[in-house]
Amino acid sequence: MRHVFFVFQLVSVVVYLGMKILIILLLSISIYSNTLAQNQTEKKIAITEIALITKVANLDSLLFAAYNSKNLDLMKTFFTKDLEWYQDNGGLIGYEKVFENFNSIFNRNYDLKRNLIKESLEVHPIEGYGAIEIGKHQFKHIENGKLEIGTFKFLMIWKNDNGHWKISRVVSYDH
Repeated sequence: MRHVFFVFQLVSVVVYLGMKILIILLLSISIYSNTLAQNQTEKKIAITEIALITKVANLDSLLFAAYNSKNLDLMKTFFTKDLEWYQDNGGLIGYEKVFENFNSIFNRNYDLKRNLIKESLEVHPIEGYGAIEIGKHQFKHIENGKLEIGTFKFLMIWKNDNGHWKISRVVSYDH
């Protein structure tokens, strides 16, 4: 009888340990699956973020190619009509005044050029709207035979309207 009781206890311990191993195995599989799914999601997000950064950087380049060539009509296509432009040394101005200012800049006696400081570029998605572009840029011109360079900070809100990207808000600062 003692042998039967011992065998019964031995079987109980084996079943108990087997259940623990099975639970640990199932938990391990679950954690691995969740980690794998998370990694796949992170890869998709990373690809999406790279595509967004590339898109906004390309739009920035096209916009300021128009600026550097003084093409006011082309520049207008990059902005929404309800544009709000906030400038630390000039206050809030709207679409019409922004382009009056650009026209004035383009009619000066010197050639003003803008260059993005590429390593400063940040792009962040805005769910259901578009993206935020943050960075620094330099404006250069020759005045009285001397190269003048100004480095300033900016933040632009890009609105994605069914694949048509336009800037709806600008914050230009650190002048």
